[in-house]
Amino acid sequence: MELMLEKRWLRETYVDLLLEYAKKDDRIVILEADLSKAAGTPRFTEKFPERTVNVGIAESNMVGVAAGMSAMGKLPFTHTFTPFATRRCCDQVTLSVAYAGLNVKLMGSDPGVTAELNGGTHMSMEDVSIMRNIPGMVIYEPTDSAELRQIFPQILEHDGPVYIRLLRRNAVKVFTEGQKFRLGEGVLLKEGTDVTVFSSGIMTAEAIKAAEILEETGIRAELVHIHTIKPLDQQLVIASVEKTGAAVTAENHSVIGGLGSAVAEVLGENCPAPLQRVGVKDHFGEVGATRYLMEKYGLTAEEIVKAARKAIERKK
Repeated sequence: MELMLEKRWLRETYVDLLLEYAKKDDRIVILEADLSKAAGTPRFTEKFPERTVNVGIAESNMVGVAAGMSAMGKLPFTHTFTPFATRRCCDQVTLSVAYAGLNVKLMGSDPGVTAELNGGTHMSMEDVSIMRNIPGMVIYEPTDSAELRQIFPQILEHDGPVYIRLLRRNAVKVFTEGQKFRLGEGVLLKEGTDVTVFSSGIMTAEAIKAAEILEETGIRAELVHIHTIKPLDQQLVIASVEKTGAAVTAENHSVIGGLGSAVAEVLGENCPAPLQRVGVKDHFGEVGATRYLMEKYGLTAEEIVKAARKAIERKK
């Protein structure tokens, strides 16, 4: 399968969708914490200045304001980098939004190593772990624009908080336009018999490359793309691993508390099997280009191949 970068940044598709649905739904408002250029939302502000609120560099306050707007019938979307959307304002997200049962959508951009030159302070390896622990929180990470277009209206329809873990830059094109996706349902990309690879975000393209490498050596890997990390598609996870008998998870996140932990919990309680987790191994981030950081932290197709072979060996 030939994988190529999309021509437009994924944030541009996201803003396209905000604009498209805001024209139909006057409840939609956006909130910024002095990072609107980074989020790509000035286009929204130009069209709907009265539906844009910039609170300044005050992310916790932004979440509180969004909660208040939701309580008054609005449909607010907040925007900032992933560490500020999660660890900086965790209490406000937990109490003001989730505990209060309010309908706020929280966009965190530049997940994991894609924060690049912003460095370790802006490189959240633990945001999924934080948000997974909040009752009622939905966690969605798009892989490309075709998937985002399908899922976005479902995010609007979902009554409750949603955390959108959004890559800002060019995504690798994995899916075709018009392909159907459902929030909360995984996607079977390729059937296999020897090991299942569960991947999310930028790691799905790496999983596809890994499967091709494994195929050359006679190993048939089943590929399952997980765009909704919470709620996890437990039925698909169990069915796939019961068939293959071994699993690998691949995520642009710490191996602690993210996709790897979610899959481990399901397997441990339902169908124990060898599992190897590919992700950041308990490290902070640092300054660097995305590809350099992926290689440094082991977020590559080659690492997925090694993990798959180890999981298969453990079956014996």
